[in-house]
Amino acid sequence: MPKKRLKAVLNGVFLLVIFVLTVWAAFRGENLPQVWEYLTEADPFWISLAAVCVVVFILGESVIIHLLLRTLGTIVRFGHCCLYSFVGFFYSCITPSASGGQPMQIISMRRDGIPAAVATVVLGIVTITYKLVLVVVGVAVILISPQPLMEYLEPARLLVWLGLALNVVCIAVLMMLVFSPVAVRKTAEKAMAVLQRFRTFKHPERMQNRLNRAVEQYAGTAEYFLNHKWIMIQVFVITLVQRLILFAVPCFTYMAFHLSGETFVNILLLQAMISVAVDMLPVPGGMGASENLFLKLFVPVFGPELVLPGMVISRGISYYTQLLLSGVMTLASMFILREKKQ
Repeated sequence: MPKKRLKAVLNGVFLLVIFVLTVWAAFRGENLPQVWEYLTEADPFWISLAAVCVVVFILGESVIIHLLLRTLGTIVRFGHCCLYSFVGFFYSCITPSASGGQPMQIISMRRDGIPAAVATVVLGIVTITYKLVLVVVGVAVILISPQPLMEYLEPARLLVWLGLALNVVCIAVLMMLVFSPVAVRKTAEKAMAVLQRFRTFKHPERMQNRLNRAVEQYAGTAEYFLNHKWIMIQVFVITLVQRLILFAVPCFTYMAFHLSGETFVNILLLQAMISVAVDMLPVPGGMGASENLFLKLFVPVFGPELVLPGMVISRGISYYTQLLLSGVMTLASMFILREKKQ
């Protein structure tokens, strides 16, 4: 079996195993008929609005990609930018730490006639801004420490801090790749040399190639940052709105059960901090960890009886619906995005 196909099969098996374990852990010992009854009583109107949030979230990235491509002199149909986003989110949903999204987007954009150099600059900016917004929201919540939000977060305080720290490190590395690629390459090469003293790598050239690709991926991004400051501000604002819209899914889930007493902002920020905590975990879409944290942190919001149905609807829409919709559109992109000469 070819290595690429074997890797795809292993990823699929890993995803299935994580899903089965997640379902088992969430529903173990629960009164399933009662949970089903609560689910059937949820208001379809608010659930539909939550689903719309997912679509708007995905299309928000399409707006950013379209904007960045235009400023780089590449004119592409907005519909094709939507397909790039669906492809990216689909592969991000099924690969650990969302590592597969960007490479597959680059492949799709190249098939559509967009030069790899342009695609990497655009997606590099999207990645950095996406992470940066999450860090800014997380830091803002920690600094302001609103009550009772901080009380809700107490059971996962250490995980939230760890997630925030990992995201800050990730942003720092990405910014170094943008503005000091030579320094990053030299530092990484020295680190590899030190590690080889303790452990011999079978294929050091592969690690070197990965490093070179990572550096090349962000080549040209620094120039764009410096020459398009106003565009970067626009991208940041759009990304902020985009992420907040997805974080609002539990808010509409809360309304679907006709609950009251909790503020929209508290629910939204609580979901944002869950995203901060699980964003860097090496599991597809934070699967397992996201569900577990929802069941722990949202008990004061939904109550003990409704927290599981709330998790089913919220995660079912924000992740699993996103996965299904993106998967369908990714399949469609294979027929719509024809190979073009660059």
